[in-house]
Amino acid sequence: MGAGVSSMDGRERATGLGDLPESCLAEVLLRLDPPEIGRLAGLSRTFRGAASADYVWEAKLPRNYRYLMETALGEESSMRGLRKREIFARLCRRNRFDEGNKEFWLDKYKGRVCMLISSKALSITGIDDRRYWNFIPTDESRFHTVAYLQQVWWLEVGGEIEFCFPEGTYSLFFRLHLGRASKRLGRRVCSVEHIHGWDIKPVRFQLSTSDGQQVQSKCYLDEPGIWMLYRVGDFVVKNSSAPTKVKFSMIQIDCTHTKGGLCVDAVLICPKGSRQGKNVAYL
Repeated sequence: MGAGVSSMDGRERATGLGDLPESCLAEVLLRLDPPEIGRLAGLSRTFRGAASADYVWEAKLPRNYRYLMETALGEESSMRGLRKREIFARLCRRNRFDEGNKEFWLDKYKGRVCMLISSKALSITGIDDRRYWNFIPTDESRFHTVAYLQQVWWLEVGGEIEFCFPEGTYSLFFRLHLGRASKRLGRRVCSVEHIHGWDIKPVRFQLSTSDGQQVQSKCYLDEPGIWMLYRVGDFVVKNSSAPTKVKFSMIQIDCTHTKGGLCVDAVLICPKGSRQGKNVAYL
């Protein structure tokens, strides 16, 4: 036999989740991912009320969300009056910092930070010599600019970030493209005239952290015409209240041959296994 409740006209109707108190529904929502909470909020007024509870969204926020909001907004006072759901939504947006050359956002499934570091924030050997490198405009980058290598003997691209990442395991990638893409008559075309030297020796990728973690990997660059995320490795953050300094690089310094035709867009840091690490076409 099913349970029921009496309506105003005395007739009995079936009960459902919407008849539960908001506090009970909130306990259910605590166990769901934020996108699932958002979908359920549209079912009824009761679900909407439960999905607005501060303690539901505080559980989805990283411990150091105040630091992240200060970085995103520039001052702590900007957070006053905001509900936890609004803070979560704000942190899931792209938040630029460091003169617009870096941005971070929350992964809405894992509640951890994703970060993108523009090529303009990287240290590139020879970048000031236009015989070798140029910054070129493109709509295929979040920053609308990439560093394009025409030809060089010594490839060395590196950078670092010091940031209070939420606890967890993160993966670091270089977003690269062999060939120079452009549009002609509304269609994407890719010039491959400068591509050479990448099939002779692999590129060496490295990362290290301020607490002693070190990772190295090697990879040949062999996919012209498409954007690729080249995985450097993983690092672990155990304390979100202390900044972690991460240094990273890609090197090919075998001077027996030249190499060229490479676009360097950005460095991506994201939670290990997240969807961001698979979204190559446009971050």
